[in-house]
Amino acid sequence: MSEHNDPERVWDEYDWERFLQQQDRKTERYMELLEQYNDDPERDRIIAREMGWNHVIDADSSEWEDNDGLDEDADAQDDFSVDAEIEAEGFELHPLYQASFALTVWMDQLFDELGDLENSPSAVKLIANSHVASSKLAAAFSDDDIDEIGMTIAYLKRALKAMSVSIDASLQFGQEAKLNPQQRRQLRIRLFQVRDGIVEAMGQYRAEWRRRFGQSR
Repeated sequence: MSEHNDPERVWDEYDWERFLQQQDRKTERYMELLEQYNDDPERDRIIAREMGWNHVIDADSSEWEDNDGLDEDADAQDDFSVDAEIEAEGFELHPLYQASFALTVWMDQLFDELGDLENSPSAVKLIANSHVASSKLAAAFSDDDIDEIGMTIAYLKRALKAMSVSIDASLQFGQEAKLNPQQRRQLRIRLFQVRDGIVEAMGQYRAEWRRRFGQSR
């Protein structure tokens, strides 16, 4: 994806990070409006107006029937769709994604064995951020277009951030859940396997970026 004002320039990881942050803010704003106007019969039009989706406001009213919230086709014109990226084939075969997915499956099984952990903040933070990391890796590895290396790195950075939160939460979780030594060891190994894999992948993609495009800004 290139800068609109400079179609020849390839976006680097910092361009993509700014873009993804912008989409995060849009998503947060949309969720706030949805919660605020959820029971209003004019909810969709109010949200469209507040979000600046003029093309949605001008649409024929019949297009709003049976539409629970956001008009996905219209919204796709403005917002980057992570779901669309995740639907692409290939990421399921990447070893790092497979490791992260195996981690979430293993933790789900562990949580089932340990019993009710819904009221444990550390458990919720641990599993939630591990799932976030897995989804970010899916997005990172879903596009093999060499022009989108910057996007891949940006998603890897987000996956790394989520894994760091998971690792921090695992320390408290191990104490609260009274994990035995083997469980603690397995949890640590799996978490750091994914974390270290992300760091290594970021280094490889950055080296490839420099080889093809020179230094990032």
